[in-house]
Amino acid sequence: MSSVVPAEWAPHRAMWLGFPSHAELWEDDLAAAQAEVAALAKALAGPGGERVKLMTGHPDGEAAAREMLGDVAGVEIVPGRFGDIWLRDTGPIFLSPRRAAAFRFNGWGGKYALEHDDEVPAQIAEASGATLVPHHFVLEGGAVDHDGIGTVLTTDQCLLNPNRNPGWTPEAAEAALAQSLGARKVLWLGEGLRNDHTDGHVDNLARFVAPATVACPVAWGRGDPNSEAYDDAARRLASMTDADGTKLKVVRIPSPGWIDGDDGPIPASHMNFLIANRAVIVPIYAERPGAFAVGALKEVFPDREVIGLPSTAILTGGGSFHCITQQEPA
Repeated sequence: MSSVVPAEWAPHRAMWLGFPSHAELWEDDLAAAQAEVAALAKALAGPGGERVKLMTGHPDGEAAAREMLGDVAGVEIVPGRFGDIWLRDTGPIFLSPRRAAAFRFNGWGGKYALEHDDEVPAQIAEASGATLVPHHFVLEGGAVDHDGIGTVLTTDQCLLNPNRNPGWTPEAAEAALAQSLGARKVLWLGEGLRNDHTDGHVDNLARFVAPATVACPVAWGRGDPNSEAYDDAARRLASMTDADGTKLKVVRIPSPGWIDGDDGPIPASHMNFLIANRAVIVPIYAERPGAFAVGALKEVFPDREVIGLPSTAILTGGGSFHCITQQEPA
């Protein structure tokens, strides 16, 4: 059995962050997405107490990053190669400061196959001085959440999707997670957010926020497109225990509600927050529900500053703050 993945609230040695670098992918949203990522980098390096390793994937992105962040203390610009910025999914999952697990990445079930995304784990491991342990099944970091004692939270919509590992059963998935990530118990949720191209990543739906404590959304406003998924997740969680047998406490956080996209609601989620060493950074899409979500998370994280930052442009690419980061444990 592998070492256990540390909880995100455990101390970090560094935080990796992807910087939008490819104009052909981001088009008209590139400048706004770069500005939002730059604001996140500054918050992480300042009140967040992080050493930020800002990975750029193209010379144009590196130039923009150096112009925006080159003089910011605590931000190290790391030129690299990636298809796009979603390091949570393409990068490794650290088990310790010197050991990281790498998985196959198939573009979220074959939807977005981009050159160099499969090279991200080796680049991050080499830059971090970590030994990379490869595993030969498909897994994205955003599909699993960890409490530091071997409890793993996931969704069957994603992990058992035949576009990832055809023929996987819950038992096969649990055995793979035990072997690779030290999972002692896997908690299964159902459907993720509507129109989420990740097929229901759990980091948009429910997150461990403390030992035996999970946050998940509650619908905001009439017509919230994900109200049923939120309530189903909360019901399931209320009946679950962690790997030590402790009953879970469920904390409901206001969702952003219906956020319009070109083809209906987009998968905006306050659950895509990022737990830094001294702060929690929350993506904001609409002012009122965002303020309520920040207030609710302040109750959950009394020892950290909770900061809301805009993430509308980043979301045009399909994700938010948690999706574009990966922590190195101390």
